[in-house]
Formats: sequence, C-alpha cells, structure tokens
Amino acid sequence: MALTILGLSGALSHDPSAALYIDGKLMAAAEEERFVRDKHAKNRMPYEAAKFCLEFAGIKPADVDCVAIPFAPISLFDKARWHYARRYWYAPDRALDAILMGNRRHARYKKRIEWCLQQLGFDLKKTRVESVEHHLAHAASAYHCSGFKEKTAILGIDGKGEYATTFFGWGENGKIHKIKEFYDPDSLGGLYGALTEYLGFEMLDGEFKVMGMAPYGDATKYDFSRLAKFENGELVINTAYANVIGLRRYKEKGKGYYFSPKLIEWLGPKREGDIADDPYIHYAASAQALFEKLSLEMLDYYLGDILRETGRIAFSGGCALNVKLNQRIIARPDVKELFVQPASGDAGTAVGAAAFVSQQMGMPVEKMEHVYLGPRYSNEDVVAACARHPSAPRWEKLSNVPEQIGKLLVDGNPVAWLQGRMEFGPRALGGRSILGCPSAKGVANRINEQIKFRERWRPFCPSMLDTVAQKMLSVDHPSPYMTFTFEVNDEWKNRVGEVVHEDGTARAQVLKREYNPRYYDLMLELEKLTGNGVVLNTSLNRRGEPMICSPTDALNMFFGSDLEYLIMEDILVVKQAP
Repeated sequence: MALTILGLSGALSHDPSAALYIDGKLMAAAEEERFVRDKHAKNRMPYEAAKFCLEFAGIKPADVDCVAIPFAPISLFDKARWHYARRYWYAPDRALDAILMGNRRHARYKKRIEWCLQQLGFDLKKTRVESVEHHLAHAASAYHCSGFKEKTAILGIDGKGEYATTFFGWGENGKIHKIKEFYDPDSLGGLYGALTEYLGFEMLDGEFKVMGMAPYGDATKYDFSRLAKFENGELVINTAYANVIGLRRYKEKGKGYYFSPKLIEWLGPKREGDIADDPYIHYAASAQALFEKLSLEMLDYYLGDILRETGRIAFSGGCALNVKLNQRIIARPDVKELFVQPASGDAGTAVGAAAFVSQQMGMPVEKMEHVYLGPRYSNEDVVAACARHPSAPRWEKLSNVPEQIGKLLVDGNPVAWLQGRMEFGPRALGGRSILGCPSAKGVANRINEQIKFRERWRPFCPSMLDTVAQKMLSVDHPSPYMTFTFEVNDEWKNRVGEVVHEDGTARAQVLKREYNPRYYDLMLELEKLTGNGVVLNTSLNRRGEPMICSPTDALNMFFGSDLEYLIMEDILVVKQAP
C-alpha cells in the first residue's frame, strides 16, 4: 500500500497551498492564488490547489492516509505565549488572550481545513489530520527537501507562525532537532515587513521591492541600529518603532500599519507613489544592511559550530527569499552548500508539513530537484482556449519552438512563454515566464513599461545554461531556483547587461537540461545566435496579479498588455496589428 500524505497550508491567513507526497515522492504542489486569480488568496481555503493535486495523481480522498497542516497548538507551559504577553504588555487585551485563549487560532485553522476537506469529499471520521508546528514545517520543507545526508544546520526566519518567528536547529538521519526559537514580537521578518510598509509597499510582496531598491541607496547615511539588537543570544525588536499592535500603530485613512507614529517622527512621512528617491533609497539600504547584520550574527551564534563541522545549511521562511542575505551566507568560509527551499514563504509549509509527517510515518522524502509541480496543458487545451477567447486570437503551430522563438528574442521582442507544468513558489523558472534577449538593449525597460507596469528599479533576472554559470558568475554554487544573487564577472556585465542589477549582481537560475529540456534548448539556440546561453526571465503576470496558470489566463494577460508574441506549448499567438 502506498503512503499518501496531503499537506494543506494557509487556511487562516495568506498563501494557501496544497502538496501531495506518495511514498516519499512529491507528486504535485500548487498555490491557490494561481487558480482563483487573487494574489496571496488571503483568507481562502486551499480548495482548488488540493483538488488539482488529487486529480493530477489520479487518487480519491479515501486514498489519502493523512492530511498534514502547518499550524499546531502551543502549550501554556511553553515560553512562547508568556513571551508574547510580556512583550505586548501595552495591549492588555492581546496579552491576556495569548495566556487564556492562546490556541484559538489553531482551533479555527483546523476547523476551516476540515470544512475544506468535506467540500473535497473527505469523510472526516476516516481522515487523520496531523498538526505540525509552523516553524517545524518550514524547517522540514528546507531540511527534508535538501537531500543533504550529513548533519545539517537549519535556519528559519519569517514574520511569525503560531508565536515563533525564528528557528535554529539541526537535522541528522532524517530527524530535526530544535536548538532555539525566538517569539513574536521579536521578529526580523516582522521588522522588515514594517519597514516595507513604511516605504510604501504591501507586506508579503513589497519586501522584494525594498531589496531591489537597496542597492541604489547608501546604508551608511542612516543608522537603523536602534530598531533591533542581538545580544547574549537574544533578538529584541524595539516595539516603540516597529512590530507594533493595537493603539501603538500608525494609522492613515483608516488603515493601521506595523510601525508607530514614533517612526514617522524620526524618519519623516511614509513614502507614496512609484518614485524611489532620497531619503527612501537610503532607508531601504539601511533596512537591508541591518537585516543582513543581525541575521548573520544570529546564524553564527546558534549554527556556527555545526557549519564549521559539516558546511551544510538549509534555510526557509519568508526571509529565506532575501537573496542578498543568501549571497552573504554562501560567502562564509565555513559554508560548502546552502539549500534554500524555493517556496520559502508560507505556501511551502504545505510541502514541509507533509514531508515531516511522511518522515514520522517511516517514509523518507526525496530531494527536491525541481519545482515543476503544477498543472500542464496540451496543444489541444491551448487551441480550445484560443477558440473560446473573446479576442479571437490568431495562432499557428510551430515545428521547432526553441529555434523559432530564439529568433524572435534576438530581434528584440519580449515573448510570453507557457510550457510544461507550472512552477511552485514565487519564482518563474521557465514554465510561466516572460522572456527577453539580455543582450538586446532596452528590452528590460520595454517589459517594465509596456507589460509588467512595475517600478523601474526592480531587476530582471537571468536563466542560464549550466555550462555558462561558471563563466558568468563569480561563485560556483548550485542555483536552480533563483534564490541567490551572485557577482557577475566583468566581461559578462556588458554581454548581458539587461539582467545585471545596479550593484553588479544577478539573481540567477542555473538550469540542467533534464528538468526543463525545451527551456534549455531555447538557451542553446540563443547561445548559437548571440554567443550567450542566457535569457532574461520574469514571471508571466502583470503587476499585482498572481503568476499565470492556464492558457486562458495567459490570453487574458496577453490581450491586456502590449506583448506581441505568446507561445503556449507549440502554439504561437501573434497579436494582429490594429
């Protein structure tokens, strides 16, 4: 009998997702937002995502041995709830709630998941539901998926789970051992999120924008050290300024923020609009510098000995998507390899909870080799979507996609690219991408202004052949998921200037052919035509929308932008001249 574990995340907050393990193999994983077309799908169930996973694997609810959820009850005898109450003394209603009713959120979470399971056709009397602590799910999503056999340092940094915000531990022989956790409000993720709001962006998305803005600023112009400190093994956030709740929040137009009026007094008004200028670019640089400094101090304090012993580290939680921090972790002399869970945010906890339970039930999980885990569509599906679409798209079937699309790219055209299974996690990795030729001057600006409608300072990233990486990048380190930035060697800064950021780095995807042969072959074609086996790659969506899932989604986006070419499997759609 196969062991089948379904992981479901996000039923109470954001980024609901589903992941399915059968006998330790990750068969399918997807985020709800892609199906319901609502970014982060806040307060929704992972219903469509779970339905997809079951249908893809060809199984029924009765075939599932266990449902794993990444949220668990926290004991009153644990430090977590008391820490929360003590640190939030200024909001007595919240503080008392943590002591007296501290697991109410878990009860609601579980109830909503059970309701979702019933809609999917599960018999609750026969369904085993296992609760896994949120940060343990993050840790499992990194460690169990890393494939590391040696003793492995495990780091988790995010906003918060039940109460924990930061996790330090190690993994060995398939078991995770906790060393230390920090609790809300002492959260580097929360602090970065509060500063993201102050800089005029939404939490959950804007953090990437702050990171992209930081290289334009000078971190030495403003000293942000008053906001947080790490001393004697403890992280303390200054809640006079950030990670605030209740009456301490700064409020504007009826909305409360995670920073206080005191922050405004110190730094001036909250940033508005799309312009990144003085002093806000320097604030972004200072926020990033403080985040890196404290993260590295904490990592060294709790995990330095393990790293010096084995050199392996697995990292997850929303902050693991901070590619600048990851670049600095790789630069440590004691780090041989860093594995970052590609879906490090809360969507990835569905994978983590399911992997943890699978391991507990005696079935180790396989190394995560790729993230092509979502739906795929045939040429017939694509043609049917074209036939149904109100814009009556004109299409043709190509005989050699890499060769024909390669020529379009080299001529300076951006091309929307929908191929194979949809990626899991926030990065487009050649399944649902907008592509450009990185040596075609101005293509990045063109994509920004005409298609993505996003801020000019945000970088575009390269996907590259594995044979090119060691020539173009200064560090030789596996990078299949765009979770690291690397210094770009000088010669290549000119050759592929459209994918090099302001600070001379690139957030690279280094691809092996076996995981996405058609995308690889496209890059081989570009190498033949330009000498560079590199393609500019950004996600297939417009600003504020989730990444595209289906051909119909792609057509809607295509006709709502200035894109001229869309390739879906072998079907090329070309926009007719007006």
